[in-house]
Amino acid sequence: MAESNEMTINLLVLGRTQTGKSAAGNRLLGSYDFESHLSPSSVTTCCSLGRSSRISGIIRRNGCELALCVRVLDTPSYPHSSLSKEQVQHKVRTALAQHFREGLHLALLVLRADLPLCPGENDHTIQFIQELLGPTWKDFTAVLLTHADKTEEAGFSEDAYLRSASSTLLSLLSSVQHKYIFLDNQKSIIKEERAIILRKLLNFIRKNNYQLLLLKHTRE
Repeated sequence: MAESNEMTINLLVLGRTQTGKSAAGNRLLGSYDFESHLSPSSVTTCCSLGRSSRISGIIRRNGCELALCVRVLDTPSYPHSSLSKEQVQHKVRTALAQHFREGLHLALLVLRADLPLCPGENDHTIQFIQELLGPTWKDFTAVLLTHADKTEEAGFSEDAYLRSASSTLLSLLSSVQHKYIFLDNQKSIIKEERAIILRKLLNFIRKNNYQLLLLKHTRE
């Protein structure tokens, strides 16, 4: 908490190239802080911090309404088209130490809902998150399923989508205690829709007792 009437949440977005990671960060902020466009190579090469304005009407604690501030750290994808694993890790760790000294509420693993997650496909990214966040990574990780508009166009509701999902994806969602959110990439950023997404994220954080993950490298 920055003040008695304000709460700030720290979010880290991670994922593979062209999953819609930076676009997801923009949706959470309600702005266009992060560069996001179709490209044959990885677009993001440096970490970038985005901050929302004070958001009202989202959260109440102890009977009082709090203003919510959202901070999102966008990161280079991994695997990356031009950066090594060690380079990406160094950039992310340096940015976390600089921007999230007090700790991290949630890491958001961004996956495309319109593409099947096959065995072994996401192993490198999961290993990257484990090495970055440590042994309790599952408690501090949620999954954002982007391009959900395409699954809707194909006739899948969220429930129907999950009933048909691969065992690889279902196993991943189970490992992070079913912390997941579907995101529509085609719609413009609408205040009401962002509020729904933020309330879901806050529910994940509440169930984790508002804990902050204090990463080892931020305390050195």
